[in-house]
Amino acid sequence: MSEKNTKSGKILIVDDNEDLLKAAKIFLKRHFALVDLEKNPEAIPSLINNENYDVILLDMNFTKDVSSGKEGYYWLEQILEMDPSAVVVLITAYGDVQMAVKAIKAGATDFVLKPWENEKLLATLYSAMRLRESKLEVEDLRSKQKEINLQINNKYDNIIGQSPAIRKTFETIDRVAVTDANVLILGENGTGKEMVARAIHNNSPRRDKVFVNVDLGSVSETLFESELFGHKKGAFTDAKEDRAGRFEIANGGTLFLDEIGNLSMPLQAKLLAVLQNRKVSRVGSNKEINIDIRLLCATNMPLYDMVKENKFRQDLLYRINTIEIELPSLRNRLEDIPLLANHFLDHYNKKYSKNVSKISEGALSRMQKHHWPGNVRELQHSLERAVIMSNSQVLQPEDFNFTNQGQQTNNDAENVMLDQFKLEEVEKILIRKVLKKYNGNITQAASELGLTRSSLYRRLEKYGL
Repeated sequence: MSEKNTKSGKILIVDDNEDLLKAAKIFLKRHFALVDLEKNPEAIPSLINNENYDVILLDMNFTKDVSSGKEGYYWLEQILEMDPSAVVVLITAYGDVQMAVKAIKAGATDFVLKPWENEKLLATLYSAMRLRESKLEVEDLRSKQKEINLQINNKYDNIIGQSPAIRKTFETIDRVAVTDANVLILGENGTGKEMVARAIHNNSPRRDKVFVNVDLGSVSETLFESELFGHKKGAFTDAKEDRAGRFEIANGGTLFLDEIGNLSMPLQAKLLAVLQNRKVSRVGSNKEINIDIRLLCATNMPLYDMVKENKFRQDLLYRINTIEIELPSLRNRLEDIPLLANHFLDHYNKKYSKNVSKISEGALSRMQKHHWPGNVRELQHSLERAVIMSNSQVLQPEDFNFTNQGQQTNNDAENVMLDQFKLEEVEKILIRKVLKKYNGNITQAASELGLTRSSLYRRLEKYGL
């Protein structure tokens, strides 16, 4: 271990043997940042309240009770009551196996006999420190998730809409959230699959537990088992310490596996085995760990077609899709665009300290004609860009980078002889051509058309350009 690592820990040793305390401090102070000594166990509460120890080395037997270990058990219980994430290593001169088993069951991390060998003691303390780090990481993750849940005012978080398609999604969430059924969420990129997963969790009996999101599309083949199941120190070259996998971290809560369609067939088999057995083994260990999770999965890939093509296991599909939720694309709920657009307008006004008051009817009309291949995510990014770049209080069509895909206009229509159109249609085509000529610059377009900027804006709104 490097000097930096060896000097990072805080150790408390509680033992009524002064010679042992002095010897321990002389040895351990070379390896840890702080080594506190205490003869009287009655001082433990005060010490724990004043310092955040990584490991507490606690004697089993004090003067009052020489050999039964009752005092050690008592103070172990008191320490864990004061700090449930505390890591306690018990020490005793009596190698009683039953006492060791009882201590571990009572919550002790490890058990050492005295007189100890220095190197063995050091290894035990380093291992205990890593456990303390893992406990604190999980505790921090759980507390953050609980705080996030408390801040959610909207039942469905940021899933916004009133269209029949999205109302159907809300109804399905209501039905499945209260169960523990596995849910498969299908939909194109940008439709809000992760938000639906979070909404299911936030409305479930596990809402106060952790929600763990794993993007399987970004997990490499070689790291899949380590990432999901965890690993033991030394299991592979870069495994420098024990690490809990995502299944362990999600224990008691919800595990969301995004982009599950990206898994190779061998990895699908490994995932299926864990889901069937509800047990995981860390890489480098044969010890099985029971898991209790709510499983949610999502993909934008055609899993049923992939099953026919032998690219996705049918038994895994049956395992993950007790309930299916298929999210509508934005082009199939166009009536929700004004609600979504105004929500993002408000959000980015606050984020960038802007004062854009509204979106013009012309811009909203253009939005509802756009194809939106990137769905809600594309709409969100379009609003963000428009708010950042706009110098006016009203967003106009030219503030957005719309493509011609999905629009009602095309070059063929514009090249039709003008005498076949009403005056309105001629004006629309002319305005569109001039805007295209000047790349959406309103000032230049208005000048060429012989209009003021405000007159041109009024026409843009009128024609939904």
